[in-house]
Amino acid sequence: MALQPPTSLVLDRIVRVALEEDIARGDVTTESTVAPDAHGRAAFRARRPLVLSGLPVIEAVFRRIDPSVQVVPRASDGDLLGAGEVAAELVGPARSMLLGERVALNFAQRMCGIATLTRAYVDALPEGSRCRVTDTRKTTPGLRALERYAVRCGGAHNHREDLSSAVLIKDNHIAAAGGVRAAIEAARAHAPHTSRIECEVDTLAQLDEALAAGAEVVMLDNFDDEAVRRAVRQVAGRALVEASGNITPERVRVLAEAGVDVISAGALTHSAPAADLGLDWLS
Repeated sequence: MALQPPTSLVLDRIVRVALEEDIARGDVTTESTVAPDAHGRAAFRARRPLVLSGLPVIEAVFRRIDPSVQVVPRASDGDLLGAGEVAAELVGPARSMLLGERVALNFAQRMCGIATLTRAYVDALPEGSRCRVTDTRKTTPGLRALERYAVRCGGAHNHREDLSSAVLIKDNHIAAAGGVRAAIEAARAHAPHTSRIECEVDTLAQLDEALAAGAEVVMLDNFDDEAVRRAVRQVAGRALVEASGNITPERVRVLAEAGVDVISAGALTHSAPAADLGLDWLS
């Protein structure tokens, strides 16, 4: 799976806001202690094993601060780095490097954390499985593009990008529309012809309703493992089956072996701890 990072337009917007937050009034410490003409070299180094994600953002940070700072990759996004291994080096004006250190690390630590957790989910799939692990829209406001890229670095896939990307009928849509069939029929009448109709179901009875109404994808919400097995038998190939809710790496193999097509986990983005990545001054 090719890793396509967010566009430079998206990266520049996100980086600009972060830099305004951190250095809009300058860096009194660096300006007080480092000579204007000082140059240096530093390395982004993994303190513990992690899956790398965030090199394009690091480059965008220093490109905006000072284009003369060179970001020299020593690995690629998606690579597994062991403790002590170098992700990238910086070479250039010392003040500029120190100015962007924290912002670059904030982004990269967050993204590496997501990629590392995601890899644990993906690695739990049975060998040769066609089931795919995906994220959800449970992302940090303003950072979705980075977090979804980090998920891809970890080897998983992205769910719908935003509310305009696909029809996904959830419990509150069903309640507001007056039932499963009413919601699906209304969606079919109004949605673009290119969009599949996905419907979340909470029970096997709702699953029957969704299938009878022609749902092309069904999301089993918070089904336990045995209920998932029964649901897959009930669907019998008539729709794609997605499992969601209380997804842990330990459940991934069980769900994949039960026959689901997609496992979506909000935890990939909303619960990933920051990875231990640091910047070490070399010279």
